[in-house]
Amino acid sequence: MKRALTAGLSIAAITSTAFAANSLDSNPNYVKLKNFKPNPAVTTDQCLMCHKTMDPGIVADWQHSKHAKAGVGCVECHVVPKDYPTAFKAHPFKMGNWTVQIAVSSVTCAKCHAKEVKEYLNSGHARGAAQWLAVNGSKHGYLMTKLSYYYESLKGKNPTLNGVPGEKMAKGIRRDGEVFYANEKNPKVADLNVANICIQCHGTTIKLDHDGKPDPRTWPNDGIASLYPDGGVGNCLSCHSRHKFSAAEARHPASCGNCHLGPDHPMKEIFESSVHGHIFDTNEEDYKFDTGEQIPGKTLRAATCFTCHMAAINGLKSTHNVSLRLKWNLWAPDSFLRTGGLETAGWAFWKGGGKVIGGKTVIRGNAKAGNPAGPEAARADMKKVCMTCHEATFTNNYFQRVDAAVKVYNEYKAFANKMMKDLKSKGLIKSDVWSDPFFKLYYYLWHHEGRRFRHGAAMASPDYAHWHGVFQVMQDIREMKDIYDYRMKMYKKYKDPKKVLENEPPMPVVTHE
Repeated sequence: MKRALTAGLSIAAITSTAFAANSLDSNPNYVKLKNFKPNPAVTTDQCLMCHKTMDPGIVADWQHSKHAKAGVGCVECHVVPKDYPTAFKAHPFKMGNWTVQIAVSSVTCAKCHAKEVKEYLNSGHARGAAQWLAVNGSKHGYLMTKLSYYYESLKGKNPTLNGVPGEKMAKGIRRDGEVFYANEKNPKVADLNVANICIQCHGTTIKLDHDGKPDPRTWPNDGIASLYPDGGVGNCLSCHSRHKFSAAEARHPASCGNCHLGPDHPMKEIFESSVHGHIFDTNEEDYKFDTGEQIPGKTLRAATCFTCHMAAINGLKSTHNVSLRLKWNLWAPDSFLRTGGLETAGWAFWKGGGKVIGGKTVIRGNAKAGNPAGPEAARADMKKVCMTCHEATFTNNYFQRVDAAVKVYNEYKAFANKMMKDLKSKGLIKSDVWSDPFFKLYYYLWHHEGRRFRHGAAMASPDYAHWHGVFQVMQDIREMKDIYDYRMKMYKKYKDPKKVLENEPPMPVVTHE
């Protein structure tokens, strides 16, 4: 029998799946939809009269689903009141008090799966869209909007977007080549392109025309936390693909790999290059994804994403709150403890409810959200997961090393922050930040290399922790220090930031992919 963990484990007893009051029940549309009865009645067979010919693939997926076996069909998900916020008023098949909806949100899923939706709403996943959309003028949202629309999609100067004037968004964009503002007079092209990039994972604000038909600039979208007109956050399709809505698909690591991969958050690659991933690759036939039976020690020898972050295991209950067992925030520019409790995503989240800071209502969610009992309770829960296979000394020693990696990263980042603050205070950062070698290195330091270092250490991937991680963080800091020293030296000589930047010799930046 395994020895007990250190005292931290006892904190886990405090943890409960009884979440703080969530705004799902306060959403009048959820209450309305849950109690709605179509009059006259409509059946799925009536829908299939057209759709089995028009959409045979969709129908086939549904026919092979657990929904079909349970008698849950088109009507239960797509039939809504005629005055519902997502109602498709132009649909040819509508009668009495009902029509159909095309853009289906988690509010509909919650009619049957309220527990799972509430858990999701209390996770970091539910923050995905509001985290970056600049609807509240937040610094993070503003920068992400400017990057995706105005830089990457060549939008240049356009009218106000999400409450931020186009003139402000255009500040710093280069004008010495038409390509930098190629879509200045074609903003829809830029908007449609954004639908291909950030929002495919983060989600966006789903917009409908006057008939209720979704806008192509925002839908189809299976981003983890799209904001719907009925107050819904997300649509569950990021993991449970339409129209089979397979739990087995959602539990497979490939589901998480849709978004969690690439140079900035390569959890897919990190998992695959870890011992856990290697064991999974060579024993996948033993994993019972259809039943959720993924408990090492029975048929399995290693965990998957689902096992660690969501599964019922070693006394822990299953959860859709993927933040519940996390001590640290490892994606943020500066790693901090997850001390803020649960998220507040839902009706109030979508409507702008929440804390008011500096006269502005915060709607982007709580990046420090995690376990309501605190970061050590979250760590204790994750240790319980590990102790299904590993004994106490192994587990405790492992997490001491994870914490050390976070500390080392934070020390690097603190030095980078100081240099950035000094340069900004003297006007020594270019207005077009993506042409500034210091800024680009600062960005890569946390957004690429720093994330790989921290996640590589946390998920046992040596190459990502080292060569793709801390080794490159170390290089970034040294290159940044050279640029910093040169600019400060020239500033002391000229006392003119413009002159310093204009006369700076080319300083190529090595991008570490």
